[in-house]
Amino acid sequence: MRLNEITYGNAMPVDGYGPGFFRIGGKVHEGAVLTGPDGPGAWNGFDDTAPLLAMTGRVDVLLVGTGAEISHIPAALRSALETAGIGVEVMNSPAACRTYNVLLAEGRRIALALLPV
Repeated sequence: MRLNEITYGNAMPVDGYGPGFFRIGGKVHEGAVLTGPDGPGAWNGFDDTAPLLAMTGRVDVLLVGTGAEISHIPAALRSALETAGIGVEVMNSPAACRTYNVLLAEGRRIALALLPV
């Protein structure tokens, strides 16, 4: 068996989550959070499109965690992201965290927008 050390660059894996928070790269973030190539930062939900669109050309896919349950994102948001060339995958936040970590470890160009559970 061959073991390889994983390096994430500025992007950091999701270490954990709980009611109203996410722990990313060892630091706790309260409320909604966006993380990707530049590391984690605050996100104000579906109406806060500017930081999502700022990743145009830097990420191929944005995973959107919609909280404890999966739900649809606004059609206008999906359309804006897809027009910008960013693929969108919607799932509940726990699944989004797990998927993000796997794809990040594979070196994929990925970002994660999370609403708290």
